[in-house]
Amino acid sequence: MLTISDLEEISAARLQDAQVLCAAGRFDGAYYLAGYSVELALKSRICKTLNWMDFPATNKEFERFRSFKVHDLEVLLKLSGLEATVKDKQLAEWGTVKAWQPEVRYRQVGFADEIATTAMLDAVLSLMREL
Repeated sequence: MLTISDLEEISAARLQDAQVLCAAGRFDGAYYLAGYSVELALKSRICKTLNWMDFPATNKEFERFRSFKVHDLEVLLKLSGLEATVKDKQLAEWGTVKAWQPEVRYRQVGFADEIATTAMLDAVLSLMREL
């Protein structure tokens, strides 16, 4: 199981990794990690909303919580209890971030350019203030 602190620490580290990769011109990895940082932040928020001490991490731990084994940011936002707040205060940023999917890691090299990646990072940084 991943504790709330674990999730928050990993989320912050992946966001920092994304910023470093973007600065180095490695836009595909930066884009992927920026979205992944949001996924982790939302899972942390879900734990807080549901008063859970930790979030399932392995297939065995997910046995009773299959409905929470998702990577869809829209679903995670709804489960977090912050959907109305985020969509009210940061709809434009959310529109950019929600386009992320974990499958982008399988796209061909060069799928993300500097403009798209910078927009994603800006949106993620703004959104993290609500999460």
